[in-house]
Amino acid sequence: MTKEELRKQYIKRRKGLDAAECAALNIQLYNRFFSSVDLSFVHVLHMYLPIQKNNEPDTWMILDRIRRESPQVRISLPKMSGGGDLENFYFEGLHQLRINTLGIQEPAQGVPTPVEKIDMVIVPLVAIDQSGHRVGYGKGYYDRFLKKCRTDCKKIGMSFFEAVDTIADSTTLDIRLDACLTPEHTLNFV
Repeated sequence: MTKEELRKQYIKRRKGLDAAECAALNIQLYNRFFSSVDLSFVHVLHMYLPIQKNNEPDTWMILDRIRRESPQVRISLPKMSGGGDLENFYFEGLHQLRINTLGIQEPAQGVPTPVEKIDMVIVPLVAIDQSGHRVGYGKGYYDRFLKKCRTDCKKIGMSFFEAVDTIADSTTLDIRLDACLTPEHTLNFV
């Protein structure tokens, strides 16, 4: 299937989950994150905030636990800029967040995070394949952002669903993820 076909199918699948199913899957992803992800080398972790109306995997519980138990890890949050790029800001607290026109919580202000300081990125996705190629929403924000990250920056996706065999229109120019967490598996692509 192509990116567009997968995008339509998996957004529909995700929106079809009820609140109880989402809650159970989010608990499984939370547990998988803390049993699979090594934060010992991470000083700055970039993390998306979920679009709740799209039933995206919820990163709030993970963010909260990291702030409580790993104070040496600074969280960086994305903000969509008018130019089609992501700006990044250190997370200071809920007072800093506003909901943008797409319904995404993002920092309204704060201390910018230099992209070269980011050690790990938790990447939103709609679908992923067995090689680590992802399908996003098709706007390219994360594609452009990941190209600016250091080559040793770990890129980890989170999905409620298992990987498809292949994305038909992936190219060598696409940025592959290093890993993807699903409720049942930790998929490593390197």
